[in-house]
Amino acid sequence: MKKNLYSFLILLLAAHLAFAQDTLKKERFSFHFQQTIISQYKPAFTAKYTGDNSLQTGIETESSITSTLFGAARLWKGAEVFFNPEISGGAGISKTLGVAGFPNGETFRVGSASPAIYIARLYFRQNFEWGNEKDTIEAGPNLLGGLRSKRYFSITAGKFGMADFFDGNEFSHDPRSQFMNWALMDNAAWDYPANTRGYALGATAELGQPDWTLRFAFTLSTTEANGSVWDQKIGKANTQTLEFEKRYTLNGQKGTVRVLGFLNNGKMGNYQQSLALSPVAPNVDATQAYGRHKYGFGINADQYLTNDFGVFAKLSYNDGHTQTWYFTEIDKSISFGAQLKGTSWKRKDDELALAFIGNGISNAHRDYLAAGGYGFIIGDGKLNYSTEMIAELYYKLNAYQNKFFISPDYQFILNPAYNKDRGPVNVFSIRAHVEF
Repeated sequence: MKKNLYSFLILLLAAHLAFAQDTLKKERFSFHFQQTIISQYKPAFTAKYTGDNSLQTGIETESSITSTLFGAARLWKGAEVFFNPEISGGAGISKTLGVAGFPNGETFRVGSASPAIYIARLYFRQNFEWGNEKDTIEAGPNLLGGLRSKRYFSITAGKFGMADFFDGNEFSHDPRSQFMNWALMDNAAWDYPANTRGYALGATAELGQPDWTLRFAFTLSTTEANGSVWDQKIGKANTQTLEFEKRYTLNGQKGTVRVLGFLNNGKMGNYQQSLALSPVAPNVDATQAYGRHKYGFGINADQYLTNDFGVFAKLSYNDGHTQTWYFTEIDKSISFGAQLKGTSWKRKDDELALAFIGNGISNAHRDYLAAGGYGFIIGDGKLNYSTEMIAELYYKLNAYQNKFFISPDYQFILNPAYNKDRGPVNVFSIRAHVEF
């Protein structure tokens, strides 16, 4: 088994080297690979009570692993196709339950720790360009190296991750190489369209200009919250996402501001209706009906202050009337932080980063949980409400030629799942990430 795996990796590297070309020329083919392993340890903590979806109070140690092959090819002028088979396994602490801002962004809510292989992405893109100003696109995962006009319009259709195109951030976006917490991957109150493994089926359109970009996506919805089956009633179950991105320089340093709005439609349950039906131990799933909506917005900014130091901030909100359907049970969130490169201690490719998060939920959502209701992420059977507050600190060590990284990480969680009667919780992690 090990011999076959080593042979596969050597073959993959040889293919990557064979097809790699000067980034000033247009790559025809691209092959890249990543593997991320995260191990987390949680010491015991105290709690006045524990429910079905609570973070367990005892000592826990869990690990997750993902391996992805990124394949891409140019078909004809402006046309590209992308194919990403992926394998994942392992589990999050407490079966990925009990914290709205969960501490491992590489853990999926699939209910099984056994490794599984699946198609993460398979999509087609057609790009139309005009104008003489060019950007150099560096070769990378799902990026074909070459020159692209700064003025373009593209259409993408297929299976992809919404985070591939929306809500990016220079310092807080990718749990494989940056912060691990769910609430730092994207605007936390954006219930972003995805199946249980985090991928969506739909189409996006993007209009690019030298200093701004406008994006729109239409995607399918799943038949149930945190589900894997796509709802075939597309007219009733769908999502729309719109984002405007503005790029600028401040004192010679680059910065970006993104404003995102979303509308999710589908067969969702309503918190207030579930309480009216059953004031004790309500079940929001019992009120599901087509015609329900969830809407919200997010503001996301990053700014370099020097060549080695940058800061970021995010603010997001959703109406919180209908049940969480895709991501996690957060209806409002604010986060901010900073990243420092290791140039001053002669480790220019290392990173030290710190972030803070404050998550909240709507009045209807908290009343539902206080009455003993459960979502698919949280629910302690009772609730003594307070803002869920999280701090995360990590150091990213470039262990080998910008291809292998090791990152120790610490997260402090106060009021897990918005409950003052539980915690605080400490989570210690180590992440190993390889890419080529």
